[in-house]
Amino acid sequence: MNPDTRQIRRARPADVPAIMAIERECFVEPWDEEVFVQTLQWTPFHFFVATVGGEIKGFVVGCLESTGAALYGHVSNLGITAAYRRKGLGKVLVARLERQFILERADGVLLEVRVSNTDAQEFYHRLGYDEAFLLAGYYSNGEDALVMMKELPL
Repeated sequence: MNPDTRQIRRARPADVPAIMAIERECFVEPWDEEVFVQTLQWTPFHFFVATVGGEIKGFVVGCLESTGAALYGHVSNLGITAAYRRKGLGKVLVARLERQFILERADGVLLEVRVSNTDAQEFYHRLGYDEAFLLAGYYSNGEDALVMMKELPL
């Protein structure tokens, strides 16, 4: 196997320690390990990892949410280890999650991003997401979240 071979696959319970290492590297307020374990149990079809040479270098977690009138995919968490940022892993992970949402007939996708995280906002803009609205005081430190949305093809 080529050591640079990339693969996107569904996450497995054994992946949680590597996912946690990336989570802690990426976020000021990382999710607890138990949240990942439960998410993997509850929504295994919406949890993917990116591997390079067999090692996990990124992950994406999502879920489906119904408003009663529409079904939306929700990108809940995306993390890429620093050495692999800006190399396309985030783009392919989000695309894989979006394909899953399309298969499940979601009308669109939404996510929250810190208003201070302009790099993430630019990344999601490049993937076709637009600003929808602000959630005041969304994060535990009181920072607002920008909700971004994207329509999915029928």
